[in-house]
Amino acid sequence: MLRTCLLLMQTEQPRTESEWENSFTLKMFLFQFVNLNSSTFYIAFFLGRFTGRPGAYLRLINRWKLEECHPSGCLIDLFMQMGIIMVLKQTWNNFMELGYPLIQNWWTRRRIRQEFGQKAQASFPQWEKDYLLQPMNAYGLFDEYLKMILQFGFTTIFVAAFPLAPLLALLNNIIEIRLDAFKFVTQWRRPLPSQAKDIGIWYGILEGIGVLSVITNAFVIAITSDFIPRLVYAYKYGPCAGLGHAGERCMMGYVNATLSVFRVMDFESRSEPRTNGSDMFGEPVRYCRYRDYREPPDSADPYSYTLQFWHVLAARLAFIIVFEHMVFTIKNLIAYLIPDLPKDLRDRMRREKYLIQEMMYEAELERLQKERNEKKKSDRAHHNEWP
Repeated sequence: MLRTCLLLMQTEQPRTESEWENSFTLKMFLFQFVNLNSSTFYIAFFLGRFTGRPGAYLRLINRWKLEECHPSGCLIDLFMQMGIIMVLKQTWNNFMELGYPLIQNWWTRRRIRQEFGQKAQASFPQWEKDYLLQPMNAYGLFDEYLKMILQFGFTTIFVAAFPLAPLLALLNNIIEIRLDAFKFVTQWRRPLPSQAKDIGIWYGILEGIGVLSVITNAFVIAITSDFIPRLVYAYKYGPCAGLGHAGERCMMGYVNATLSVFRVMDFESRSEPRTNGSDMFGEPVRYCRYRDYREPPDSADPYSYTLQFWHVLAARLAFIIVFEHMVFTIKNLIAYLIPDLPKDLRDRMRREKYLIQEMMYEAELERLQKERNEKKKSDRAHHNEWP
């Protein structure tokens, strides 16, 4: 991945070093972001969405049936995926980040001990012992930034499906602070300091992740979860429809309303059940149920979408639009009410700028006066020398 980005940078040929760093940072982030988030986006928005229905399944190369979600819903699959990423992946990253320099330094000490002896190694001055530590990677600070930005993305983009993500990220960062301190002090050579005005393009990437997280969470709540179908049933199709309120009693019959009827004899030949199709009493099973909003097989338009499906779809789209606009409005309002710089600091900066301009003006005025006096002296001397 690193070699691919460097090859792209050689082809792009940026004008300045800052442009090169910004372009390289963006490419590396996009590579890592797509690699790490493709599975979560697939589970949240694509898994089980295009499988078709019983009797008319969509198949890959007209052979393999597409994968479906867990019977409890795709939100459970997404929750499990996020839990694995936030717990196991972060633990493994911390182990590798600390274990690799430990192993490298152990191997270096072992090689030095075999070459010079244990007593000679113990007599090395401190600067030579520090030199034998692992050099900091040329992209060491970049890797730290990239890891934090990716963690911020995992924490915010699918927080509606995994609310424990911020807590797990906080615990991981508390542990990682001490691990990084141990690594910088005892396992790495002292890095060379470099001056930076700000975090550069990372700020724009954070802004982009923030916008993407609002959109993604809106789609997760509206499409992946059952929040909208439950509301539509409670206010439109349930026992309390038309009464203007919803509660536990109003959800009676919800599961039955989300299941459609399928006639067993309409199965495709490749999808027919392997059993004899009898129930526990030995009677042949004629109908089965599946999760969808479709007309029964005996209707005028069998297996077509019902009116409830279109109501749920319209409610989902309306929720996405309202949710996004509401969140962005609150965000812009908070950004307007809470400025980036406090008022007293901004006033001090303006005063310093004014004082600097005044000093520059006085220095320029003094220089002009000095040049004028020197010119007068030279003219007077030239006049006195004239016969």
